[in-house]
Amino acid sequence: MRLSIHAVRAGMGLLLALACAAAQADMADLIPRVKPAVVMVGTYRATDSPRFGFRGSGFVVDDGLHVITNAHVLPDQSVETVSADMAVLVADGHGHWTQRKVESVRVDPSHDLAELKIDGAVAPALRLSDAPVREGQGIGLMGFPLAGTVGFTVVTHRGIVSAITAIVQPPPTSHALSTRAVRQLREGSFDVLQLDATAYPGNSGGPVFDAETGEVLGVVSMVVVKGTRESALSAPTGITYAVPAATVREFMQHTQP
Repeated sequence: MRLSIHAVRAGMGLLLALACAAAQADMADLIPRVKPAVVMVGTYRATDSPRFGFRGSGFVVDDGLHVITNAHVLPDQSVETVSADMAVLVADGHGHWTQRKVESVRVDPSHDLAELKIDGAVAPALRLSDAPVREGQGIGLMGFPLAGTVGFTVVTHRGIVSAITAIVQPPPTSHALSTRAVRQLREGSFDVLQLDATAYPGNSGGPVFDAETGEVLGVVSMVVVKGTRESALSAPTGITYAVPAATVREFMQHTQP
């Protein structure tokens, strides 16, 4: 029996639609699992209004008492002369956020990573993937885009790993040039994930997770914007970079020199 070209095209279109529907269903199932582990990272100062100052996203890992975020999310104490306590807001499972005190465990400006330890009860945690990341792999990323301009709600974006490329992550200021950071710059570049996914300032430090398993593939580090930060909403580039999970795991296993 012969099939017309129109019938073949219609069949291929149906298969593609079914595949897309299955992928969307998988993501819909994953979001409730990943979302509780995503936290707001910021500072707390009793004299400020509001007292909590949002700085970026983060996510709980390991034993439920450790948070991974970006080094550039943390306040630069050499610049911010008035000290403020670091804090994170953790979802309580009932639609509210609870503030937790934190202490810095280690910071690596050269890879833009920071690990924090939170006080209080164990929080839901995500698992770092140990599988190789593939170009074209479907991903989701979570965080708080535009620093709460559209409300402090965990937002999910989806896309693919568009490339695995080499990059050098410079420190934000000369004050951040630790011995390790200088050594990294001398040694050259390291691999990062380039994502075909729309993220915004405020997403920094949030998890990039596998669209099938929910395991963390990386940490959002840089969002490419056109012009100013204010133009990120009206003219997003759709290009985001993330530090791979393998780099995060190695970072957590070594203390800062």
